[in-house]
Amino acid sequence: MSKLDELLVDVATLVESEQSNQMSLTVVTGGAVITGRLAPEAVWRQRVSEVLADSDRLGEFSAVFTTTTPKEGPPAYLHFHMARILQGTVGIPNTGGMYRVSIADVSAWTMGDFSYSDH
Repeated sequence: MSKLDELLVDVATLVESEQSNQMSLTVVTGGAVITGRLAPEAVWRQRVSEVLADSDRLGEFSAVFTTTTPKEGPPAYLHFHMARILQGTVGIPNTGGMYRVSIADVSAWTMGDFSYSDH
């Protein structure tokens, strides 16, 4: 997206300011469709850090996600949790994942998450 969608930036700003993780969103980015709930960056980082800390092989990466520096200006990224990449009739991963998507790379979006069928 050559020019940021101001409405999408406003949605991301509200998610960040309210510290809410209940906003469902579906985006198209780089040809992929990602659907799920948005989380404030700090909440998203904490959850990723917890998942990594519980891993025998990836635990050392946990600290990278707990180190944050306050950012000036509007959010540049959407932080999805409990999200899936839609591929045909399947959502990947089945249990939901954690995705960070640049707002500048979103070519289309809609409120709510799309349903899918794993049958």
